[in-house]
Amino acid sequence: MDEEENPRGGARGEAGNSTPDDGGADADADAGTDTDDIPSNDASGGDGSADGSADSSAVEDDVSPEDIDIQASIGPDADAPDASDEDLDQHKDPDVGLDKVVLNDDEGSKGLFDDLLAGEPIFENKEVLRPSYTPHELPHRTDQINQMATILVSALRGETPSNILIYGKTGTGKTASAKFVSQELESTSQKYDVPCEVEYINCEVTDTQYRVLAQLANKFIEKNVERIEAEQERLDEMRTRATEDPNALEETPYDSIAEIDERAAELDDDADEMETVPMTGWPTDRVYTTFFDAVDYKERVVVIMLDEIDKLVEKSGDDTLYNLSRMNSELDNSRISIMGISNDLKFTDFLDPRVKSSLGEEEIVFPPYDANQLRDILQHRADVAFKPGALTDDVIPLCAAFAAQEHGDARRALDLLRTAGELAERGQADTVEEAHVRQAQDKIELDRVVEVVRTLPTQSKIVLFAIILLEKNGVRNINTGEVFNIYKRLCEEIDADVLTQRRVTDLISELDMLGIVNAVVVSKGRYGRTKEISLSVPIDETEAVLLTDSRLGDIESAQPFVQARFDN
Repeated sequence: MDEEENPRGGARGEAGNSTPDDGGADADADAGTDTDDIPSNDASGGDGSADGSADSSAVEDDVSPEDIDIQASIGPDADAPDASDEDLDQHKDPDVGLDKVVLNDDEGSKGLFDDLLAGEPIFENKEVLRPSYTPHELPHRTDQINQMATILVSALRGETPSNILIYGKTGTGKTASAKFVSQELESTSQKYDVPCEVEYINCEVTDTQYRVLAQLANKFIEKNVERIEAEQERLDEMRTRATEDPNALEETPYDSIAEIDERAAELDDDADEMETVPMTGWPTDRVYTTFFDAVDYKERVVVIMLDEIDKLVEKSGDDTLYNLSRMNSELDNSRISIMGISNDLKFTDFLDPRVKSSLGEEEIVFPPYDANQLRDILQHRADVAFKPGALTDDVIPLCAAFAAQEHGDARRALDLLRTAGELAERGQADTVEEAHVRQAQDKIELDRVVEVVRTLPTQSKIVLFAIILLEKNGVRNINTGEVFNIYKRLCEEIDADVLTQRRVTDLISELDMLGIVNAVVVSKGRYGRTKEISLSVPIDETEAVLLTDSRLGDIESAQPFVQARFDN
């Protein structure tokens, strides 16, 4: 590029190549004339004059790196300890303000959560409305709580309490009441220095004999190790005091430092023998022996609370209950009592008679709540969960009424109230109103359907999909034979095993029990009886959940299968 096209570059090039003998000063002056609108940043401090003249000494003298004042060029460091406000002000650009430096700092630019946090919160303590919360007071369960307390009080006397079975439908306060009594039992045992412990196991999660015994063994091993470590610390203190004062052991069980060392060695051996049980891999009898040794390590009364105990029996039989209920005859130091909690009033029908007789020594039944009782429970929790004035007067009665229709389920009532509050808070409403409760009712019902349908076995999903196809195509009064015909076609399409019609009828009955379909037995007179089937859940949402299953999602077009109704 020549000088005319790039005056700045050309001028600098001439100046850079010139010497005092060939007119370097004139070249520098020309450069200043061609670029008179560009501020000079000459490191040597030379200034271009208004008429374009320049100090020729700036060109004549060679500039070395040592001659360049970096600080003067870039200005003082604001973080430097010796930087004064006056120095900083001298290097500020008067045309550049802070508002030009800070980007996107206007009121209209907000983050993702700013709008959500803008509204006033409705909840004071939302956790109070969750099923996991154990309240300090349980309205309308005083009789059942007192009954449990009278049975378990023998543990505080060092005796073995009777085994207890607690029955009741979902949401009738069984688990909350049992946990409340357990907390009171443990706190009272500490008050009177009586060794009494309660261990809680949810058998819906821990549903095999191996897992139950392993979980219990590991809990007691952990407690035993903590006890050993605490005793070793006391022995160390005794040893230190005895070293300084030989009379320090007079009021202790030990006569000499050698006895203290001997006891410490025994504790070390005990700790080494306490091996944690892995969740898989050991023979069951080894797990049982480990649990037996761990629980019998010291004197104590243990109450084992088995929530959803019917799930354990359903999955792995009654071997676990048999072993636990027979342990007391073999234990030397400890005593064990079992507290079983079940939603199924008839699960003991499947138990071995010996297990049933020992396990069901005491039975406590929790009846469903009525609407008035649910209202008291909700009001009791709402006073703690919500800010004052956050609920309109009709919210709690409506939640109680909805839950009373579901067999007096307090858990459902609490979920309904909590969800209504969450919906109101998301909508940035000041109060929870009746409309929020009705929205919450629809949301909870849909969530329940989605979860139940999603966890169905594959064969049940195929049967349900067959019913959905028939209803979507306008078929009414669907009978078992029509469902079976569509079911067979679907199985052939996805290469699944075809069950017998009797087994498909059983699956329909199971869907009826879950509330997904409504199956009514109808008499056809001389032609016998049949089931008329209809859906009890939203079609589109249920179909969408079914199609998330990889096997059912492979069906490209199920429309032709409906013609099988006319092939029967």
